[in-house]
Amino acid sequence: MTHSGAAGPSGQGGPEGHAGAPPRTIGFVGLGAMGLPMALRLLEAGYRVRGGSRDAQRLERFTAAGGRACATLTETLQGADVVITMLPDGAVVSEVMEQDGGVAQTVPAGTLLIDMTTASPREASALADRGGELGIEVLDAPVSGGVKGAQAGTLTIMVGGSEQALERARPLLEAMGTTITHLGPAGSGQVAKAANQMIVGAGLVALGEAVVLLEASGLDAERALSALSGGLAGSRIMEVKAPTILSRDFTPTFTAGLHAKDMRIAQDLAGSLGCVLPVSETVTQTLNAAVANGLADLDHAAVVRVTELLSGTHRNDRK
Repeated sequence: MTHSGAAGPSGQGGPEGHAGAPPRTIGFVGLGAMGLPMALRLLEAGYRVRGGSRDAQRLERFTAAGGRACATLTETLQGADVVITMLPDGAVVSEVMEQDGGVAQTVPAGTLLIDMTTASPREASALADRGGELGIEVLDAPVSGGVKGAQAGTLTIMVGGSEQALERARPLLEAMGTTITHLGPAGSGQVAKAANQMIVGAGLVALGEAVVLLEASGLDAERALSALSGGLAGSRIMEVKAPTILSRDFTPTFTAGLHAKDMRIAQDLAGSLGCVLPVSETVTQTLNAAVANGLADLDHAAVVRVTELLSGTHRNDRK
């Protein structure tokens, strides 16, 4: 189904593309664990989406849903009204911008670039400045909600950039998320995402420590957490991640390695602003320890392993 342009996925008028018409074709760069379900939501909303992946299974899912498989970055970008990037970090986004056949060489002035990668505010501002040199509007629009949120189209999207660019992007963002907040100029979305990762990281570390304490005391940890969830300790983190920690099934929805990277972004930002964040420093060290102990590709709830290792309660028979 082709997006008609009469209305966006939410029923509102679609944003204008670089040719003055509503965007119909999206070049999606980064069909990874998060990017693929986001691209599938756009296809379901009626947009034409182009993209590539070295993962044959992901590419098969993409094309089965109506996506157009592209062999090169240039092919993904050519003819796109909007480019969306969802990549591991800001350095990769910069490479996509500047490499031969990349954004700077391929897309025309007036194109909208929505970078949904989690990067540093400094990298987001530099990307926007480079876009300005090329006549490309740029939004930084990192997300929260994990793979499940991407699959359900319920992501929280934190946006930095101009209000005009956001209005162009809004129908596309509404196909992927339910909470879309404009936070200010370029880089603002990334500042909010850093704060988000600080809160989530602290919650995960505390939850893991609580489970280790409960188990060491001989209590039924699941029953105890159920009791705690009715009080002030109850939280979305406990609701979503307690089962993961209790079962020690760390099938990733968001990896410890990526969360460690995000915490380093938060620490760098804090340093540049003169903020002292002792809890976040501990969380960063704990996630770094998880990565150093081979847990980078597991779910970020695997930080409980660090507490187990320090406490001498880790068991090799656990997943």
